[in-house]
Amino acid sequence: MNIAVVGTGYVGLVSGTCFAESGNEVICVDINRERIAQLNQGLSPIYEPGLEELIRRNLKEGRLSFTTELAPAVAQSMVSFIAVGTPESPGGGADLSQVFAVAEQIARAAVGYHIIAIKSTVPVGTNDRVVEIVGANGGGRIDVCSVPEFLKEGSAIEDFMRPDRVVIGSTSEKATAILREIHAAFVRTDNPVLVMHPRSAELTKYASNAMLALRISFINQMANLCEAVGAEINDVRRGMGSDRRIGSQFLFPGVGYGGSCFPKDVQALIRSAADHCLDFSILRAADEVNDAQKRILVDRARQHFGGDLRGRVFALWGLAFKPRTDDMREAPALTVIDELLAAGAQIQAHDPEALKTARALFGDRISYHETNYAALRGADALMILTEWNEFRHPNFQRIKAELKNPVIFDGRNLYDPALMQALEIKYYSIGRRPV
Repeated sequence: MNIAVVGTGYVGLVSGTCFAESGNEVICVDINRERIAQLNQGLSPIYEPGLEELIRRNLKEGRLSFTTELAPAVAQSMVSFIAVGTPESPGGGADLSQVFAVAEQIARAAVGYHIIAIKSTVPVGTNDRVVEIVGANGGGRIDVCSVPEFLKEGSAIEDFMRPDRVVIGSTSEKATAILREIHAAFVRTDNPVLVMHPRSAELTKYASNAMLALRISFINQMANLCEAVGAEINDVRRGMGSDRRIGSQFLFPGVGYGGSCFPKDVQALIRSAADHCLDFSILRAADEVNDAQKRILVDRARQHFGGDLRGRVFALWGLAFKPRTDDMREAPALTVIDELLAAGAQIQAHDPEALKTARALFGDRISYHETNYAALRGADALMILTEWNEFRHPNFQRIKAELKNPVIFDGRNLYDPALMQALEIKYYSIGRRPV
C-alpha cells in the first residue's frame, strides 16, 4: 500500500521505516530540508538501535523515500499518517498548530478516497476538530482516524514490529479495514487490534502514559519513606511486584521520569480535565513528586559536603533521560546540572550517546568526556543519572583511583550497598541505607 508519513521526528521516522519494512511503499515528509537530505543518504538524525540499518535497507530496495514536498506524497498515497510534534503550550496543554496545518494541507492534496490517521499524541477532541478542518478544505472523501503510538525510546523498533496492542480510533468501516490490513503484519501472534471511537483512542494514549508516570512517582515516594523509616525499597518493591494485581513493571525508584512523553502527556491530561471542570489532583501530585525527585541527589550532595558545593567537581554518568537514546528532553540530568551550576559546582559529564545533545544545551558551561573514566579525573564525587549497561559493572578500583574522594551518588540503584561497604566507597542511593 502507498503510505505518506508527515513528520520525521521520533514517531514518524520509526513508523514510516517499519511500515516500509513490512512491504509498503512509504514516503516520509518533513519541512526540514537538512534532515531530509540526511535521511536520503541513509543517515538517521536520531539515535535508536537498529533504525539506521532499516532506513538504509528500505531506501536501497525502493520502499522508503524522503521529501519536503507534501502534496505529491499525499496525492499518490491512500493513507497519510500525521506524526508531527505536539509540544507543551504555555498553558500546559498540547500545541496542536502543526497537526491542524498538516491536516489542511492533506485535505487539499488528497486524490480520491483517503485516510488521515493521526499518530501524534493529541488530546481528546482533536479528531473532531481535524474532521471539521478537512470538511472546510474540500476533503469530502477523507476519513479521519486516530492511531496512537506506544513506542519506548531505545526499543522502538521492537515495540512497533511486535506491539502489545494496536489501537484504531475509527467510525468508518472502510477506514478500519484498511488500517487493520496495514497493521496485520505486526500482530501475527494474535496481539489485539482494538477498534474504538476516536475519542477513546485519544484518551488511551494519555491514560497509558499517565498510569506509568503515577507508578514511577509512587515508588519514588515509597523510596523516600523507606529511607526515613530505615526500610529497604528493593525489598518493598519485590514484595509489591509479586502481587499479580500489581506486577513489577515501572516500580524501580530513581531520580524521576523524563523524555518527550510522560512530562508533556501528564500536563496535557491535567489540562484536558480542567477544560471539562475536573481536577485531576492525583496527576498533579505525581508531577510535583517527579519534579522534587530530580533534585534529590543534589540535596544529598549538599548534606554530604556540609551544605557548600562551591568549587566542588562532580562527574556525571548519564545525560539522556533513559539508556539507548540520545534524547535529553525533560531528563533529570537537566535539573541536576542546573542545580549544581547554580551552587557553584563544576561538572565533568559523560554519556554514550547524548554528548552532542548536551553540548547544544549547555555549551562550555560543563566539560564533556568520551569515556566514563575520563569524566572521573579529579572529581570530588560521581553522580549516576542514567542506567546505561556499561555503568552497571565498572572497575571500582579505577573509580577510587580517579576520584579525589570515593563518593558515589547513585540515582539508579545500580550497585549493591554491601559491595560498596566492602570496597570502602561512600555510597548514596534511592530508598536504601547510605553507606
